[in-house]
Amino acid sequence: MMCGNSDDTIVAAHSNLIEHGKGKGNKADDSMVGWLCYRCHTEYDQGMSMSKQEKRQFIFEAIAKTYLIAGRKGFIKF
Repeated sequence: MMCGNSDDTIVAAHSNLIEHGKGKGNKADDSMVGWLCYRCHTEYDQGMSMSKQEKRQFIFEAIAKTYLIAGRKGFIKF
């Protein structure tokens, strides 16, 4: 979704933001996911190359792109 990789490692990566339901021992709501490859998912969750603000922007963009593609493919209706 974010890097253009379309291999078999694409998964639903949950947001790590409190406003999306993330908390100690809790994942964010399932509606707050971005489809990411293994490498991007790992970097988002555990990587050190992005600041907190960059990670925030990254997941917002990933979620928006995921919803756009899911809508175009008919997985969800707007």
